[in-house]
Amino acid sequence: MSGYRTIRDFDWIMVILATAICGLGVQQIFSATHETRFGDAWWKQVVWILAGIVTMWIATLIDYHTLLGQVPVLYAISVVTLVATYLLGMSAFGSRRWIGTGSYHLQVSEFVKLVIVLLVTRYMTELKTDQLQLFDLLKIGGLVGLPMIMVMIQPDLGTALTFIPILIAGIFLAGFRWQYAVAAVLIIALAAPVCYWFVLKDYQRSRVVSFLDPSHDPKGSGYQVIQSKIAVGSGALWGKGVTKGTQTQGGFLPVAFRDFIFSAFAEEHGFVGVIVALGLYFLLLMQIVQNAQTAPDRAGMYICIGIAAVLLFHVLVNVGMVVGRMPVTGIPLPLMSSGGSNIIAVFLMLGLVNNVRLRRFVN
Repeated sequence: MSGYRTIRDFDWIMVILATAICGLGVQQIFSATHETRFGDAWWKQVVWILAGIVTMWIATLIDYHTLLGQVPVLYAISVVTLVATYLLGMSAFGSRRWIGTGSYHLQVSEFVKLVIVLLVTRYMTELKTDQLQLFDLLKIGGLVGLPMIMVMIQPDLGTALTFIPILIAGIFLAGFRWQYAVAAVLIIALAAPVCYWFVLKDYQRSRVVSFLDPSHDPKGSGYQVIQSKIAVGSGALWGKGVTKGTQTQGGFLPVAFRDFIFSAFAEEHGFVGVIVALGLYFLLLMQIVQNAQTAPDRAGMYICIGIAAVLLFHVLVNVGMVVGRMPVTGIPLPLMSSGGSNIIAVFLMLGLVNNVRLRRFVN
């Protein structure tokens, strides 16, 4: 740390907030898997969190300008690994999203998000104009779109969608003409029906239908949303207590320690617990934004805002999903949902934020 003024310049507030959220997640994973065959999930989560903290520290040591210089190589590795995942990866629930065997596997697309953040950052900082032109938009859109499409065909629509807020944040900061925004909205509106019928899988279309009307198939595609809303509502003000949630402990709430962990948390901790959890997320995001405001250069600002955008997207979609305001997409709740790949990827992102912060103090 000799290049920095003092180790106190490390963003300990951000680390404490992230660790607090992780603590809530471990407690809820323990409760949701209590007396089930997944009873060891909570301590595995602790191991992943510790590994994430180590990777976060490592991410602060490599100057982010060095990482930006290696974006072409990182992008090529990302594309190759996504192809390898599709051809040779583990198959589960009709998808090929993981590389590895048995209990030891990684979801490559989680780490591709970091590459997309660095890609957008480098592209935007190298522009010679103060306002994006149409060619610039098409070029960066194509670069982000390639890995996005590759993730979609795994299929993993939820993770693919997380690339979009990174791109939008970069475009917004770089400056663009409002005509482009109108044109993009029109294109999306025209393309949506085509994507619905010819791109989405049958189960993905059923999720859209269940989002609009869960009662259409209450024992099928609408089951998850209905049970989730029941769990959230039954938590009332103070919740039912740890390991005392009837929906969670009764097995009515699906994947209560992963995608729907916030439903289980709301049932057992109530409205007050939900406010505390969302408050921690808000403070964490504001801390990242503050680091963007004090970044030493435009590249640092783009990195921090890109990371804040993707984390905010995760929280909004996951929380919206469990209360029936978003379609079920399988997007995990950062730092809370069980899973090693997402935990390590998020801590790597926080490491990049600290990387930007610490470079303010280099002579």
